[in-house]
Amino acid sequence: MQDLPRPVVPTPPSPNQNQLLAALPAVEFDRLLPHLELVPMPLGEILYLPGGQLQHAFFPTTAIVSLHYVMESGASAETAGVGNEGVVGISLFMGGNTTPSSAVVQTSGHAYRLAGRLLKQEFNRGGLMQALLLRYTQALITQMIQTAACNRHHSVEQQLCRWLLLTLDRIPSGELVMTQDLIASMLGVRREGITEAAGNLQRAGHIRYRRGHISVVERAGLEARACECYAVVKKELGRLLSDVRYRQGIVAVAR
Repeated sequence: MQDLPRPVVPTPPSPNQNQLLAALPAVEFDRLLPHLELVPMPLGEILYLPGGQLQHAFFPTTAIVSLHYVMESGASAETAGVGNEGVVGISLFMGGNTTPSSAVVQTSGHAYRLAGRLLKQEFNRGGLMQALLLRYTQALITQMIQTAACNRHHSVEQQLCRWLLLTLDRIPSGELVMTQDLIASMLGVRREGITEAAGNLQRAGHIRYRRGHISVVERAGLEARACECYAVVKKELGRLLSDVRYRQGIVAVAR
């Protein structure tokens, strides 16, 4: 009787898939490793709400988290996204503990969770972790500023291209599970605007859209139609982390 094939067990995400954790020297990484907890990040999960007390920091590996500002009317717009290049919860080490924004999982996946007190403790040691977190915070501020300018001055199609490219930089595949309603909410625009912009990109052969799935067919086409905001954000992150050396055998995701 022929043996049945064994089911393939997926390899769990590694902390080294997060660029900040991957950049830590062994002594700092080993100090944190026993306290890093792998957690699933389902689509739509709320990590914190405006004014809430932060208890944990999250280092995404395969998930993407959207930082939102929510208006009194309930309307909201994304101010920045955080993927495997960063950390969610910068107010923990910047002296705040609370924030007027919310954090919601935009793309499902996994992250490593770390107690806020341990992150602050490591930050206060003044080692490389402190330098990395401060540099990343500067890059995050740049992203927020650029997003605000982009939303004010550029077309919905340009905003969509910027958003798609930044999302692509944070995931291993070229396919996004995302409805037009959700994208419209992220960008703070009407759904009809996203429908028109996505239709233009699909007719041009840059993307394929089908009921909640967006496949990027021609990335270069998106880059050509995007405004300068995408390049500014990407360049600033690359500049701030240009001299980072990752531990041997670790390859960070950078496109």
